[in-house]
Amino acid sequence: MVIKSAEFIKSAARTDQCPPPEFPEYAFVGRSNVGKSSVINMLAGKRKLAKTSSAPGKTRLINHFLINRQWFLVDLPGYGYAKTSRKMRKELGLLITKYIEGRPNLVCLFLLIDSRHSPLPSDMAFIRWLGENRVPFALVFTKCDKLPAGKLEKNINIYLSALEQEWETLPMYFCTSVLKQKGKDEILDFIGKTNAELKFS
Repeated sequence: MVIKSAEFIKSAARTDQCPPPEFPEYAFVGRSNVGKSSVINMLAGKRKLAKTSSAPGKTRLINHFLINRQWFLVDLPGYGYAKTSRKMRKELGLLITKYIEGRPNLVCLFLLIDSRHSPLPSDMAFIRWLGENRVPFALVFTKCDKLPAGKLEKNINIYLSALEQEWETLPMYFCTSVLKQKGKDEILDFIGKTNAELKFS
């Protein structure tokens, strides 16, 4: 897929403020500081489409971007940032949950995972919740350039082995590196093929 246009549409503090569900929607979510905004900018081919920050927890709204005037790329708030108040973490978690449960045009949720870390309980619990609620999703391992190839493969295999304890069929996954533009074509091709199969009115 070639990205010809990527435009910011709106930010929403509540799900009822999101744009009408007129287009297929692909949402990106993950723990704070996982590199979500950087991956979104890589996919869109625009450095500053989604705001990046060295301070975790910057995204606190649901941000919609219209790609090629055909589908929405959605930047969801990060979760699990310890320095955010307990009330804020709860509110952001509720916002993410309401979005996932309430968007009829959500085609796939991309869950971003920092490839440098072992499986975290919060991520595993979130994956379990997605499965229980039959939410279509894929894993996106980020910062894959930060590890030697052998260590990267080992970390991903640890994650997959942990998932195999609960899943008969493992979810699709992608490895990404913003610096090396790794994973960009694979994710966009997946979205392009999925859109081609959709009968979306």
